[in-house]
Amino acid sequence: MNLKSVIKLLSYIMIFIGMLMLIPTAIAVYYHEEGAFFSFVTAECAILITSLIPLIVLRKDRTLVIKARDSYLFVTLTWLLATLFGCLPLYLTKSCPTFSQAYFEIMSGFTTTGATTFTVIEDKLKSILFWRSMTNWLGGMGIVVLFVAILPLLGVKGTGLVGAESVGPTKDKLTPKIRYTAIALWSIYLGISLLEVILLLLGDLSIYEALTVTFATMGAAGFCIKNSSIGGFDSLYVDIVVSIFMFLAGMNFALFFKILQRKFSKVLRDGEFRMYISVVLIFTLLCSINLMVKGVYSTFGTCLRYSVFQVISIVTTTGFATQDYVLWPTFSKMLLLVLFFIGGCAGSAGGGIKVIRIRTLFMLGKNTMIKRLHPTAVVPARIGDDFLAQDTILGISGFIGLYIATGLIGSVLFALSGKDMMTCFAASFLCLGNIGIGFGEVGPTGNFSIFSDFVLCVGSFLMLVGRLELYTVYALFSRRFWRV
Repeated sequence: MNLKSVIKLLSYIMIFIGMLMLIPTAIAVYYHEEGAFFSFVTAECAILITSLIPLIVLRKDRTLVIKARDSYLFVTLTWLLATLFGCLPLYLTKSCPTFSQAYFEIMSGFTTTGATTFTVIEDKLKSILFWRSMTNWLGGMGIVVLFVAILPLLGVKGTGLVGAESVGPTKDKLTPKIRYTAIALWSIYLGISLLEVILLLLGDLSIYEALTVTFATMGAAGFCIKNSSIGGFDSLYVDIVVSIFMFLAGMNFALFFKILQRKFSKVLRDGEFRMYISVVLIFTLLCSINLMVKGVYSTFGTCLRYSVFQVISIVTTTGFATQDYVLWPTFSKMLLLVLFFIGGCAGSAGGGIKVIRIRTLFMLGKNTMIKRLHPTAVVPARIGDDFLAQDTILGISGFIGLYIATGLIGSVLFALSGKDMMTCFAASFLCLGNIGIGFGEVGPTGNFSIFSDFVLCVGSFLMLVGRLELYTVYALFSRRFWRV
């Protein structure tokens, strides 16, 4: 364990986050929000002091060696500390009455969950809401991935760091060097984000509104500056633009790299991508038909509008809403509940179990049935053009089991709040899956202010382990991890 290297690298990345915090500080100056300005400056000073002290103490030790085990500790501590410093402006401005609520809010932001403790959003300071949404965007592609991309002069190889933070059972290495892979991913992410901002500006949104909506959309997060989420804009154009970019954010960003290389056939043959499209189309059609048959909306076009938006929002774990789907028929609500356990593609900004794992699970069931009928048959594990190694399949099976167990234990802990079973179940899995909205009292019109500080801490932990895909965090609780 190279603790000195971990501490030094943590100091560097905290200074980097402090520099990013200068952006909402400037927003506070622009809108003449003095309280927010001093809160951001206080947080930045706290970051600077706590980061410079270890750098001064360890100034003679110029080696930076980060091994695989060190990367787990570094990535986990990065997210914990980023949230700790990031929540200070919310707490100091009294945007959140308790520190636990402020911590939950920013953990929800960085992990791209979108769950909130705000009972009213539109009365909050603009700079606070901007920072809150900005954490969505930073967490979407990953804080550490961005750090690896723009700070190569530290002399640290980032493979382990990126692997410990990125999502999915496989880590696509787009270029020979991981630094250039990180640059490629963030360049694609930034380019698509700029395109969404431009399109939203064409929809009569202000630059402030366009940026905050884009931050939450591309981060597959769901924070919004409107009390009624995207429905607050009451615009079909905005619904369409946000739906398209939510869908894009739920794709594996490695596919965009292949598109830029004009490898269109590889994209179309990608097994996970094809299942992702199928899930969206089938669930949207079923939901639209159910809403039309039950007479929830007057026309099929209206049913289709709200269905496609909500299906994409849930499956990509974005968590935006245009309607209170809790009032929809039971069949439609069950469809959305199923989407809770799917999530976006591996290598996307989305959370959840991931499409490729769900498809692997079905493939494993099919192959097992074939082996029962033909014991001597050799059945390859194949998804699209890719063959999965046995270790990958075992890892996926173990992940899904651990994921469900974590969510159920979280549900039991949420039950300590005394809320109904559906609320506790939804709250646990929406935190773990980084979805943001659920059912019961945490539906589209609800929030997490109904829970105690202890339960909010449980929710913060679930969001963290869900975003870092369980193993990165759980490894720290193993005795073997700390053995020299």
